[in-house]
Amino acid sequence: MQNSRCCDCLRCCGRGDPRPRTVWLGHPEKRDQRYPRNVINNQKYSLFTFLPGVLFNQFKYFFNLYFLLLACSQFVSEMRLGALYTYWVPLGFVLAVTIIREAVEEIRCYMRDKEVNSQIYSKLTARGTVVGVVLYTGRELRSVMNTSNPRSKIGLFDLEVNCLTKILFGALVVVSLVMVALQHFAGRWYLQIIRFLLLFSNIIPISLRVNLDMGKIVYSWVIRRDSKIPGTVVRSSTIPEQLGRISYLLTDKTGTLTQNEMVFKRLHLGTVAYGLDSMDEVQSHIFSIYTQQSQDPPTLKGPTLTTKVRKTMSSRVHEAVKAIALCHNVTPVYESNGVTDQAEAEKHYEDSCRVYQASSPDEVALVQWTESVGLTLVGRDQSSMQLRTPGGQILNFTILQIFPFTYESKRMGIIVRDESTGEITFYMKGADVVMAGIVQYNDWLEEECGNMAREGLRVLVVAKKSLMEEQYQDFEARYVQAKLSVHDRSLKVATVIESLEMEMELLCLTGVEDQLQTDVRPTLETLRNAGIKVWMLTGDKLETATCTAKNAHLVTRNQDIHIFRLVTNRGEAHLELNAFRRKHDCALVISGDSLEVCLKYYEYEFMELACQCPAVVCCRCAPTQKAQIVRLLQERTGKLTCAVGDGGNDVSMIQESDCGVGVEGKEGKQASLAADFSVTQFKHLGRLLMVHGRNSYKRSAALSQFVIHRSLCISTMQAVFSSVFYFASVPLYQGFLIIGYSTIYTMFPVFSLVLDKDVKSEVAMLYPELYKDLLKGRPLSYKTFLIWVLISVYQGSIIMYGALLLFESEFVHIVAISFTSLILTELLMVALTIQTWHWLMIVAELLSLSCYIASLVFLHEFIDVYFIATVSFLWKVTVITLVSCLPLYVLKYLRRRFSPPSYSKLTS
Repeated sequence: MQNSRCCDCLRCCGRGDPRPRTVWLGHPEKRDQRYPRNVINNQKYSLFTFLPGVLFNQFKYFFNLYFLLLACSQFVSEMRLGALYTYWVPLGFVLAVTIIREAVEEIRCYMRDKEVNSQIYSKLTARGTVVGVVLYTGRELRSVMNTSNPRSKIGLFDLEVNCLTKILFGALVVVSLVMVALQHFAGRWYLQIIRFLLLFSNIIPISLRVNLDMGKIVYSWVIRRDSKIPGTVVRSSTIPEQLGRISYLLTDKTGTLTQNEMVFKRLHLGTVAYGLDSMDEVQSHIFSIYTQQSQDPPTLKGPTLTTKVRKTMSSRVHEAVKAIALCHNVTPVYESNGVTDQAEAEKHYEDSCRVYQASSPDEVALVQWTESVGLTLVGRDQSSMQLRTPGGQILNFTILQIFPFTYESKRMGIIVRDESTGEITFYMKGADVVMAGIVQYNDWLEEECGNMAREGLRVLVVAKKSLMEEQYQDFEARYVQAKLSVHDRSLKVATVIESLEMEMELLCLTGVEDQLQTDVRPTLETLRNAGIKVWMLTGDKLETATCTAKNAHLVTRNQDIHIFRLVTNRGEAHLELNAFRRKHDCALVISGDSLEVCLKYYEYEFMELACQCPAVVCCRCAPTQKAQIVRLLQERTGKLTCAVGDGGNDVSMIQESDCGVGVEGKEGKQASLAADFSVTQFKHLGRLLMVHGRNSYKRSAALSQFVIHRSLCISTMQAVFSSVFYFASVPLYQGFLIIGYSTIYTMFPVFSLVLDKDVKSEVAMLYPELYKDLLKGRPLSYKTFLIWVLISVYQGSIIMYGALLLFESEFVHIVAISFTSLILTELLMVALTIQTWHWLMIVAELLSLSCYIASLVFLHEFIDVYFIATVSFLWKVTVITLVSCLPLYVLKYLRRRFSPPSYSKLTS
């Protein structure tokens, strides 16, 4: 039995105060605490919270709560106006659609999580039995503690529709009060108010919610089926309209704008630098060291001096390459290639079967480069490492100690013993900011690091220190003692390691480039022309981030860049903000430390200035800072934000944003699984926003306003009917007529608006300025809402008064004339609204008209079947329909003629 206590910073289940933990090895029965399962979980609900959670999210809308109360009121006999099914069936259908949609998304999310968890387990067990101790699992992981729980995002469009329904409810109350007031509040007037509220309840259309929800499903299906953005996944089908109104795009750099495929570009030794075009020189130096064949041409003068210089340079290159080949956490893994099995390949170090595995692609790039110049990593286990020389000789090294890379230390180290010579060497590599104080004094490190960073290279400083046997034994004794300490263990261990990190010999600088993804530049230009401001949030150093921003054209050539200098207190922040305020139309580059100080003392002023910048680059940004920036943009501007990332450190930003997009990259699927939308490449974002986002928003705006128009028409007719017949609270249409009107008679043509589009997708991509028009929210505004209200009142009044004027003797004739005119008017209005006809729209129009004509046979209870076959009926319906629709067609033509929309010139 062994036990160890972890009490530094552990929080039980990721919550609450730090608590000590005892870990029993080999004695699972002695566990006194339950720990969270080590699995990825992106589900919003559990099996028990699903139904209550979905119902709560639905009835917290005023819209749905209103219809629930409305349906419940029909159980009171004095308030009942018709059959119960006319209220409960539509409400039940709306809830059923929502519950099924949420259930499908939860099941998909569960299956994705299960697949990823299985892949992780498979990787762990790929090489046989795994023995280890896991102290941090599940919700206690640092990356998970930096993120929030998955939440149901509510789109801005849904909130706007909810606001419009409140206005409609206000209109409903006013109309009901007016009706009762015109009765002089006679008798039990309070019951009359309730009856009128129920009678005019169609003012708020219950079909609006289900139409919009089904529309979202169609938009999501279209996005998934788009062959020009293959692999795109819609994980949250509730917010596709958000994609059409993004004002701020916040993106990660590595793996999102760049490929996260590292290519070794530069080896700098201080006096000489080797680039891609001179790597053969490095290879020849390595070859000469191991083959002892360094010879000079006999024609050259001074051969002794030349040989000496060449040997010195060869040994310097060799030391640098050997350090890079040894100082890392890469493990070569051998796999069967169909010809050679795994065991045989591992035994003979077969090159064709070898795969390098590491936690960082930077590490793999460095080891692959050493292989290309002649020094190959062929084997590694916990205690040893094997390198192969150009001549095929195997060099064995014993790993004595290894000090892994951490975000706090920004460096890693390893102590190895060369088995052939017995020499002990301490190798270290890390960021220049920390290594500058560790290596011996030199006059080129800072300057060359800056030069390489400005070229967009990720720079590492490599150093070494030779240790005597006694020196190492002394260090090991102190190191073991520090690791056994109960109090301040981390501090004591760090102190012992730092005792070695002094006066180290600077060997070289390495420059690795993370290349831009395909079409990043045109995509960013498209977003910029669409009126979207792009902020890049990255953990990289300032110079690298700035260079990538220029390279990707995030910052245009004619734009100045203001680099916000490092500030540590309020006074410095105040001075730097004043200096920044004097700049105009320039991009901002700021570090995470300076950002933290500015947000602490001058949050409002900083955000006001930053939001005016055409582009912002935040470097050395922590995951929590990324989420904080998103939150501040939402609060300060009120605009919609979209966050794009590919790694676990981007999850908090993605979840906080109004619309999160995950890029499936080399850092796993954590960001992709937690996002609302998942793409395989950054360039797909352009089409996702310009085409699908724009179409989704415009279609939903048209659909919502048309559904409201449909309900206001019939409510206006009811109001006219009641006012003519002495303000009686008697329904004009009953039973199946009222349900059929909003379903089989008009549902298909109205819903076919989700297929409408004003311009082709190619035009939308070519002219991103069309997207900019949507940012003002004009497709669905109070102005457009008022226009549709006036149209509805006009058409409802014309139809009802026309039916009252033209009917002959029986009440059923009024019903027949008005209802038929209403159906035809709706079908014609859909045709008036459509901008680009789709064959399914024509089918929907004809199908709805056919359903109405066919159902007349069964509606003899409400409509005189013999009357509708007469010429009198036909001409009266024709006249009423023409008077209700023809003026609107004329107005539409005049508007297109004298005030055409922005897209009309592009379609002509």
